[in-house]
Amino acid sequence: MRTRDFLSRLEHARIMSAIREAESKTSGEIRVYIQRGKFDTDPVMVAQKKFQRLAMHRTRERNAVLIFVAPRAHKFAVVGDKAIHEKCGEQFWKHVVDGMRVHFQNEKFSHALIEAINEVGKVLATHFPRTSANANELPDEIVES
Repeated sequence: MRTRDFLSRLEHARIMSAIREAESKTSGEIRVYIQRGKFDTDPVMVAQKKFQRLAMHRTRERNAVLIFVAPRAHKFAVVGDKAIHEKCGEQFWKHVVDGMRVHFQNEKFSHALIEAINEVGKVLATHFPRTSANANELPDEIVES
């Protein structure tokens, strides 16, 4: 699917609202990144590079999560920083990706992202609950590149 078509079908406001809602219960940060074009490498490796480029590894508690989607390449991944990865492990990321895959196959793109955001948000809230000192460290907008 062309990235432009994918983006036109996303409900940006609902996705950003889901991010804000999830982050209201945690000190963690969630971002969604939409990659244009095709690539042949592992989407997890690409997502990890984007994670670094977005400076997501610089959050105070090292608990940021990136949901990465490359519609044209038909690839996606979910990666988390050190502290959240230590809490939930590789199996959790695989579970989130598997859930997204089903919705993507049914062309329910926004639903796939919102469900992933909600699942990630619950895990972040469990391990990194929000305190009065928490600030929103990263933008909530969808990143398109």
